Amino acid sequence: MADKIKTATIPNFITCLNLLSGCVGIVLAFGGNNVAAMICLLLAAVFDFFDGFVARLLKSRSPVGVELDSLADMVSFGLLPAAMLFRFISGSVLFLEAPAAVRYIVSYMPFVLTIFSALRLAKFNVDDRQTTSFIGLPTPANALFFSSLSLGLGSVNDLWLTLALIVVFSYLMVSEIPMFSLKIKNFSVKKYAFQLALATLSGVAIAQSFFGGIPVLSAFAPIILLYILLSVAKWLLKL
Repeated sequence: MADKIKTATIPNFITCLNLLSGCVGIVLAFGGNNVAAMICLLLAAVFDFFDGFVARLLKSRSPVGVELDSLADMVSFGLLPAAMLFRFISGSVLFLEAPAAVRYIVSYMPFVLTIFSALRLAKFNVDDRQTTSFIGLPTPANALFFSSLSLGLGSVNDLWLTLALIVVFSYLMVSEIPMFSLKIKNFSVKKYAFQLALATLSGVAIAQSFFGGIPVLSAFAPIILLYILLSVAKWLLKL
């Protein structure tokens, strides 16, 4: 029993690093440093991957670890991207020129994502269908999309687009649309064709950003859109 507790401590510690990354990112986001905030979000995503990997490796998956993981994800992938969008909307020219009542409502729209992230995480914890794939958009994917998107926002039209995307992605997180997992267990091209297609096209998008003088962090938004489109295509084709 003592050995099991000790091995469970290692993945839980990694999960806490996920949580710490999210907390630091939120402070940076409210301070207006969205680039550093997104780097924190990426670190959180890395820790989120490795805590589960280490837990499976050590065979130390525990109920406490599952709950801790969801709580950490709520901060890093639910609250952090909303804080980044809050800063953009609050500084928008259109927002500043709007009536006070409109400003009050619109400025807090990003936190709708936080609410639906919580719903998504709660559903995931009680849904035994999501062992090899996802039902609905995973919260890390949603967070990567909006944090990346926030780096390229700036115009009046961007504000309206962002508000519309908040509604669409909130629905996607709690929808019944299957989204494929990125975990590849073998080298079967036929079985993992969509995952390999996403990996290839993602590499192209990152390379184009790097050599095209565009911030590489901005490439995550189109990559997540591509992930959603490929998942929907796979679902509709029943593959």
